[in-house]
Amino acid sequence: MSVTGEQAADVRVPLRDQVREELQARIADGRLLPGDRIFEQDLAAELGVSRVPVREAIRMLQSEGFVDVLPRRRGVFVRGLDRQQAKELFEVREALEVYAARLAAERAEPAEVAQLADLARRAREAHEAGDVDTMSSSNASFHDKLVSLAGNDLMASILEPLHGRLAWLFRMNLEPERVCTEHEQLQSAIAAGDADRAAAVAQQHVLSSQRMVLERMLP
Repeated sequence: MSVTGEQAADVRVPLRDQVREELQARIADGRLLPGDRIFEQDLAAELGVSRVPVREAIRMLQSEGFVDVLPRRRGVFVRGLDRQQAKELFEVREALEVYAARLAAERAEPAEVAQLADLARRAREAHEAGDVDTMSSSNASFHDKLVSLAGNDLMASILEPLHGRLAWLFRMNLEPERVCTEHEQLQSAIAAGDADRAAAVAQQHVLSSQRMVLERMLP
């Protein structure tokens, strides 16, 4: 990413928002890991912007829980998740994604369900090819599409700030076969318009993923 004032004017997106989106993407896809330090000056030079939008973006990410600003260490660090925070995140996922699956089964059009099927297929192919990065990104996109198919903008806006942290959890996938199978089952239930089945599969999927992640984290 290289952003100039002229480019920003063209896309009409504030520089701070562009920098925030870039940092959030790097956290989500693993280019920035928990504990990594973000250097304002280096990032500004890399992105071709001043330090002002970088500082503003960092403040936004701090308020959303993605980074910690530690005065004593004089630095900005990518925030990790402890066990309690991960548990809380899964509780939010269960509440919202189960309902999203139900709504998607009731509202989604065939062309939209086909897009969900394509993401499940991509994840399956990536799993079979041993391509962890593509599988992780496809799984994250699957969940984004699921929420989109629910047709509830308020729900999507509530989940959007959690995107980076959810994507980080998706990368902690030690059970790729299970995840692929559950996504395929979920897509099938939505395609059939079976709201009860879609909700049940979605709930089982979240609970299984919660168990997998929490077992890897210290008490």
